[in-house]
Amino acid sequence: MADDHEGKKGVKHPSAARSRGPALVVPILILAAAGFWFWSNRGGDSSARASGEPRIKSTLHLETFVLNLADPDQKSYLRVGIDLGLNREAKHGEEGLCGALVRDTILGVLAEAKVDDLMTPAGKGQLKEKLMHALQERAPQLGVEEVYFTEFLIQR
Repeated sequence: MADDHEGKKGVKHPSAARSRGPALVVPILILAAAGFWFWSNRGGDSSARASGEPRIKSTLHLETFVLNLADPDQKSYLRVGIDLGLNREAKHGEEGLCGALVRDTILGVLAEAKVDDLMTPAGKGQLKEKLMHALQERAPQLGVEEVYFTEFLIQR
């Protein structure tokens, strides 16, 4: 009888272990569903998502730019590849039609850049903003919504 008593104290009842299972699974499923919803709805333009229309419909690839930077005390140059995200479909051969205007606008903005500013992620982000606003102002027919750096090299 003493042997029977020890067995009851040392062994947990199997139904007690099973009853905790659903109590742990339900909150985990809720957290996973909330995480998936947050991940799938993060970032981007909410107005474009609400209408079901993507903001960027095509990209326009530009030839690489190589230029001297605006640092009077040191000689440095920048080599940068740029693609433009457009809010409309780009037509074949369109780069040639407005290429001079686009390249002139970009070169004007890049030529004012300083090496120390471009060495930080924040400086690169500001440069993208300046490029996008300059292109939207000078070439609104293009529909530039985003500037992508495909190559970025500074040599001092």
